[in-house]
Order: sequence, then structure tokens, then C-alpha cells
Amino acid sequence: MTSPLNGTGAGRLYGVGLGPGDPNLMTLRAVRAIGEADVVAYHSARHGRSIARSIAAEHLRSDHIEEPLVYPVTTETTDHPGGYRGALEEFYEKAAARLAAHLDAGRTVAVLAEGDPMFYGSYMHMHKRLADRYATEVIPGVTSVSAAAARLGTPLVEGEEILTILPGTLPEEELTARLAATDTAVVMKLGRTFPAVRGAFEASGRLAEARYVERATMAGERTGELADIDPASVPYFSVAVLPSRVDAPRPVPSSGGEVVVVGTGPAGPLWLTPETRGALAAADDLVGYTTYLDRVPVRPGQARHGSDNKVEAERAEFALDLARRGHRVAVVSGGDPGVFAMATAVLEAASQEAYADVPVRVLPGVTAANAAAARAGAPLGHDYATISLSDRLKPWEVIAERLRAAASADLVLALYNPGSKSRTRQVGQARDLLLEHRSPDTPVVLARDVGGPTESVRTVRLADLDPAEVDMRTLLIVGSSQTRWVRRGEDGETVVWTPRRYPEA
Repeated sequence: MTSPLNGTGAGRLYGVGLGPGDPNLMTLRAVRAIGEADVVAYHSARHGRSIARSIAAEHLRSDHIEEPLVYPVTTETTDHPGGYRGALEEFYEKAAARLAAHLDAGRTVAVLAEGDPMFYGSYMHMHKRLADRYATEVIPGVTSVSAAAARLGTPLVEGEEILTILPGTLPEEELTARLAATDTAVVMKLGRTFPAVRGAFEASGRLAEARYVERATMAGERTGELADIDPASVPYFSVAVLPSRVDAPRPVPSSGGEVVVVGTGPAGPLWLTPETRGALAAADDLVGYTTYLDRVPVRPGQARHGSDNKVEAERAEFALDLARRGHRVAVVSGGDPGVFAMATAVLEAASQEAYADVPVRVLPGVTAANAAAARAGAPLGHDYATISLSDRLKPWEVIAERLRAAASADLVLALYNPGSKSRTRQVGQARDLLLEHRSPDTPVVLARDVGGPTESVRTVRLADLDPAEVDMRTLLIVGSSQTRWVRRGEDGETVVWTPRRYPEA
């Protein structure tokens, strides 16, 4: 990056990436920039030793003006009135002022940075304070991430895999979620964070894949399996790596096979939870209704077993049979797997004696009622009932009785499976039954394909509910006597909500 702006002086600022540690990995441009500089600045801790300076040492001249930028604190506490952050902010301001004095005097200043200047580097704090005032060039460097992958000798990311780079200073639960959800990862800033980082790898089920690299390309380099590393031996300059899964042998879980029933939410990837992403990525086999399987990315080494939507029991037993043979199986369901979906079928089959020893987990997903409600506003803000209008697995008389009971109790209703090509009468019958208990003006949300390319969310009066506008991809939310709907703003956006306070409460 080059900035053409000049301030009061004719000086030029370089942010010089030095690479991961081996001086031989410095770029030619970095060496030339140091050679052109009048002033060489570098950060260090209070002990005065600078890794950046040691990397560039052979290119420093006796006539270079050296500016060591010594941190007032590193990880220890401080009595600064602004705390740790305040102490660093004051340091950065003073350091930038020192460099600005050289630049104003017309000198060229090279700020040395390990790795790449814009990648978790100290240089960026100088850049943000100076680049808009002086001509500036940032010289990229080889990052520690690239160096670690090279020293491990294994691909870091390949094809359509996703690489996630994380600081080890994140809370352990956040690290766990992100490690579970990604394909490959590098966790930086280890040292004292290592126990929590290791715990996150273990909790996410990725510990067996994880590798460790310490001081890549530098003296004292060490690599190994992350699970084997003594936490007391881990320095700050180390990283944890999840390499590419393409062509890599999948680690066999110590407990053998298992079945995880996951929900993909109402549509595509935006609705997946990190936990579900992790389970899908870790599975040897994916089993599910073909439409739902198509929402899951294809991964090398995974087997996909798609089937029709009407063979739930057979699909469940097939998944359990695979798990009994040692496979890790993800049964893919739409929405939430426990709401009119596959979790029931799997657990029913798993209750048979033949599958008693097969571990089964159910992971929640965003169900259609919650997705539709969020698009409409907050119609499920008070007590509500969820009822399927499909009479394929229960008689209509039972459905009608439950509709009457819920309507009499003045509950908001979330109606699943309202209609299909072979079921066209239920919506009209439900509307007429509800009109016996609800005002004709009761709001009804028609939410179709929420999250999908043909999403449509409308609100109509109960009396105006037209069965012809409802199909299997539609979910209905029928308000209670307290549900409100208003048009807001110039565009007339309709918002529906049910107050949390009930009359006489």
C-alpha cells in the first residue's frame, strides 16, 4: 500500500514486513526499504531485546538512527489511570510523535514488523496515526501462518475449504464454537492461553486433528501433535493449526460411531449454528431427505445418502446401522430436528434393543416458526401452540380438537404443514374453525420459503385467509386476541407482535 499524502515534512514512512523469523525469508523490497531508511524503528519489551531488530540485524548500518519503541507493559498489570489499554494508547501516541518528528525533518523512517505489518502487527498502530500525514508504503511479509504450514509440510487450506484465523485470547467457549464451525484454522497468541485453547480444540472434537508449531523458521523451532504438548512449555510465539481435511485421514473417535441429528434451519448456510456446522464437517456419512442434503456443502471423503421425504423410519435405521459399524453419521433435517422432523424417528429407532449402544445426539436448529416470527416481528411474544395440519400421521379429528382447545385458550398458533398438492382442504377447515373463536380481523402471517430465494411474508385478516395461497412451503402464524399489527413508516411496513402482558395480569 502506498499513500501519496504528505504532511509538513518530506519524510517517507515504511512499514516493513520481515517475515516469520528466518532472515532469509525477508523480501528483496524489505531489504531495500531498510537500506533507503534514515531511521529504523522497532518494538520491544522492557528488557530491550527486539525480535524484529534481530531478524533485520545484518541490514542495519552504523549510520542508521535507531528508535527502539519500548512497551511500558506486555501482559502484566499497570497502575495507569486508563488501565492496560490506556497505557498502550498513551505509548502509541508518544511513539507516533517520535517518528513524526523524524518525518517532519525529512527523514525516511522504516518501522520493522515481524511477519506481515498488517497482520496482528504492532506497526499498524503507527500506520493509523501517521499514514494520512506522510507518504507511506507498507511492505508485506511472510506471515507466521504461512511459515507454520510450510514447516508442518501439509496443506493448510485447499479447494473450497474455509480458513479461520483466531487469537488464543478469545474466551474458550467462543474458540470452541469457531473451531467447530470451520474447515481449517490457525490459533495464534498461545503462551498462557494454551490450556484454554487446548480445551477448545477438545470440546469442538478437533483435538485429534490439531498440530502445534513453535518459533517457525527460527532457532528452537518445534512441531508436534497439539494433544502431546506440555502447557508449561508453550511460548507466545507459537500457533495451533488445523490443517486441510482434503485427502487427510479422518481421526477415528475413541468411542466408535455415533449419530448426530442436526437441523439446517429453514433455508441455507446463514441459519446454521456453529455446533451444527462442526457436526456436519466431522461426519463420515450424511443421511437425509435429498432437498435438505443439498443445503450442505460437499466435502471430500464424506458419503451422502439421500432419500425421499416419506421414508423417515428406514432412514433412521440406516443411519444407526452405519454408526453401529463405526461411522460418524449426521442425520440432516430441516428446521429444528426435534420439531416435526427427524429426531423423533431416530430416537424411536434407537430405542430398539439392536441399537441400544449407539450414541445419539440431537443438535438444535432454527425452526420455521421462529424464522417466520422474526420476519414478521414478534407474533410469538406470548404463549403459543405449535400444531401440524398434516393428517398423514394423525386423523383430522385430533387436529380439529387441538385447534379448538388452543383457540379457546387464546393461544397464538404456529401451523406447520398447512397444505400440499394432495392436501388442499385443511387450511379452509382450520380457518372456519378458528373463526368460531377469533375475530375476523385477527392477523395471520403467511410466511413462505423464509430465508430462501422466493421468500414471501405477508399478513392478512383471518377472514381473508385464502387456502389457494398456502402450500407445503408455507407456515401460518395465527394471532391471539391480543396480537397487534400495524403499518410503520412511509413504506408501510407491516409489523406483527403479541404483547407479553396479558389483560388483568
